[in-house]
Amino acid sequence: MCGIVGLHLRDPGLWPQLGTLLAGMLSEVADRGPDSAGIAIYGDSTLTPPDTVTLSLLPSGNPTALADLGTVTVLGPTTLLSSSGSADAVAAAVEAALPGTTVIGMGAQLAVLKGTGHPDTLAAQFDLPRFGGWQGLAHTRMATESAVTAAHAHPFSVGDGLCLVHNGSFANHATIRRELIAGGARFDTDNDSEVAARFVAACLADGDDLDKALRRVCERFDGFFTLLVSTPTEFAVVRDAIACKPALIAETAAWVAMASEYRALATLPGIENALVFEPAPEEVYTWSR
Repeated sequence: MCGIVGLHLRDPGLWPQLGTLLAGMLSEVADRGPDSAGIAIYGDSTLTPPDTVTLSLLPSGNPTALADLGTVTVLGPTTLLSSSGSADAVAAAVEAALPGTTVIGMGAQLAVLKGTGHPDTLAAQFDLPRFGGWQGLAHTRMATESAVTAAHAHPFSVGDGLCLVHNGSFANHATIRRELIAGGARFDTDNDSEVAARFVAACLADGDDLDKALRRVCERFDGFFTLLVSTPTEFAVVRDAIACKPALIAETAAWVAMASEYRALATLPGIENALVFEPAPEEVYTWSR
């Protein structure tokens, strides 16, 4: 079933409230996926210090082994490592220090937090309400395609600053996975949603903009899906041709939000004056900073 929420803040006056607002939205869809959850935060300087690249990690051992590589912050099951090196160089150093560690996100302004358990419990472990920023998304998972682990939780962040969350399932993900592997892609899980994330990343690497990449998802993927995709500058929503997976968008001058259910939007300031609508099938909706 799964639940998706996302918030793109246009009003800088709301940036300090991002974590609080996102925690409230996440709680309202927690019963759609009580086995695990994940959160992406863009623009909180305590999570992603200026002039550094931050890797979000699921460490394979004691994260203190990473202390020589940069600043280590442990938040529940997730460890953040901020360093002045390049993302690829830091990732290679992490693999050398703690082989088997999974990189679940990277970027100058992105932190990804994931774990198993009830979403409200995880939000408390992460201390989500204390974080600010201009954009965030979250996902509650009810597993249907693969194991319940932190690595299998959404969002899938497989490129610099790119995140994808998904409600639904893909019928032809194995075929597309094989094509991506043949093109050099590496996978961390057998989750069908990771295939979509790596497909979008490959499209962007080929020169597509986000709108075109998501249109290509509609062309190539069979199944039922609502996707929320974000980068440091964009926030986008797309649904499949049947649009059987629930989704609502709300928009005001101060923010744009997306959620699987209206009750998650009802917690937002100014919702009474928002334009609220259901996204049309196979239409890509994008907003930019």
